[in-house]
Amino acid sequence: MLKGCTPRLPEAIGRYYDQGYYQGAALPQLLAEHARTYATRTALVHGERRLTYRELNRRVDRMAAGLTLRGVRAGDRVIVQLPNIPEFVITVYALMRAGALPVLAPTSHRTDEIGHLTHVTEAAAYIGPGVHRGFDHTKMASQVSDDNPRLRRAFTLDDPDGGQGGFATAASGCLFFPFSTLDAPRGPDRAYDPNDAAFFLPSDRPSGRSPDKPSDSAMAVPDLVPRTHNDYAYQSRAAAELIGLGPDDVCLAALPAASNFVFGCPGIVGTLAAGGTVVLIDDPEPADVFRAIETEKVTIASLSAADAEPWLDALPDGRYDFSSLRLVQVVDAPLHPELAARIRPAFGCRLQQVFGMAEGLLSLTRLADTDEVIHHTQGRPLSPGDEVRLTGPDGTDVPAGSPGHLWTRGPYTLRGYYKAPGQNARAFTPDGFFKTGALARLTEDGNLVVEGRVRPED
Repeated sequence: MLKGCTPRLPEAIGRYYDQGYYQGAALPQLLAEHARTYATRTALVHGERRLTYRELNRRVDRMAAGLTLRGVRAGDRVIVQLPNIPEFVITVYALMRAGALPVLAPTSHRTDEIGHLTHVTEAAAYIGPGVHRGFDHTKMASQVSDDNPRLRRAFTLDDPDGGQGGFATAASGCLFFPFSTLDAPRGPDRAYDPNDAAFFLPSDRPSGRSPDKPSDSAMAVPDLVPRTHNDYAYQSRAAAELIGLGPDDVCLAALPAASNFVFGCPGIVGTLAAGGTVVLIDDPEPADVFRAIETEKVTIASLSAADAEPWLDALPDGRYDFSSLRLVQVVDAPLHPELAARIRPAFGCRLQQVFGMAEGLLSLTRLADTDEVIHHTQGRPLSPGDEVRLTGPDGTDVPAGSPGHLWTRGPYTLRGYYKAPGQNARAFTPDGFFKTGALARLTEDGNLVVEGRVRPED
C-alpha cells in the first residue's frame, strides 16, 4: 500500500471478494484482456482518428516502455492534464502499466492547483498539452517545477489534437520531452497488487483549504482520492451492467475525461470493459455534440445538469438524427423535474439521473424506473454493498423521509484522502463512514433525493 493512503481493513477486502465485488485484476491487465477479446473492434474515436482495441493496447505497451526508458519509475506519481483525446486514455493506462500512479487533473487547473497536486504527491513528472485553448501548459509546468524539485520530467503535446513537435524549452531544472519520445518496444509484464492505489482523482468534496502559496486564485485546492484497481474495476463494471452496456454501444465522452463520471461511471473504463466504443470530444459546443451523436451513431450520451438546459435550448427540430440514442445520463444533481421531463421527448430516449463523486458513492435511477422516480430522484446506490446513513449535525440518524447529512461506506468508497490526516479526521467516522457533504433524504421506496451540499463538519 502506498504510504499516505488509508488501507482497507483486511476483513472488508475479504468480504468484498467473497461477495463478488472484487475480482483481483488490475486495470492494465483488464485492458490487455479486452484487447484480446475485442481486438479489431473500435475502442476510441476522436474526430477522424480511430483506434481498435489491439492498437490501443499496443500504444499503451509502447508508451509504458517509453516512460520507463525516460526515467519514470514504478511508484512515481505523475500529473496527467490532457484534454479528451486518445492520448489521455493511452497515457493513464500506460502509466499504470509501468507501475506509476497517474494523478488526474482537468485542463482547467492552473498553477495553484497543479502546484498543490505536485507538492502533495511529490510528483516526478507532468504530462500535458503544450498549449491548450491559449494557455501555456509548458510554461506552467516549468513554474511548478521551480517550487517542486522532485518534478524532474515533463512530456508535452504541441497541440490538443495530439500533434508532435520538437523539444520544448523551459528555464527550470525540469527536463522537457515531446510526447513522441514515449515510444519503445514492449517491456516485461509487471505484477500488480489489485488492492493498491491505481490512480488519484481530485476530490469533489470542498476542502476549504487554500493553496500553500496563495495567489490571485480564490479556488480552494482539492484533496486527493486514491482509487484502487479492485474498487474502480468493480464500480465501472457494475455501472455498465446497470445500463446493459455492451459491444454495440457507442458512448460519448463530452465532459472532462479526467472526471470520475466520464472515466468510470461507467465511462471510458466501463465501456472498454464491455467492448464498446468511446467517442471523445473536448468540451464541445452543443452543435458539435449533436453532430457527433448523428455521425458516430452514439447510443449513450452524458452531460452535466448545468449543460441540460443549453443543450435543450440549442436543439434544432429535426436537423439531426438521434435515432441511435437509447440513454442520456445527467450528473451533478439536482436536475429540476421540469427540465428532466423535457429530455426524453427531445432526444427520444431514456434519461438516467446520476449522483456521484470521486470518493466513490454512485446513486443512479434505473432504466425500468417510472418517470416520477427518474424526474424527481437520483435513484438508488449502485451496489448492494453500499451502506448509507442520513444523520443530523450531531451524527444521529434522522427519521425516515427527513433530510440529513449523507454518510456512506462500501466496496468502491475510499477510506481516506491521500496525505490529509486533518481532513480525514473530519470527513470519516472511526468505523469508516465517509461524510459526503451532501444533504439528502430517502423516499419511501428507497430512492435518494439530493437537496444540496453542506460542509460535513458543519
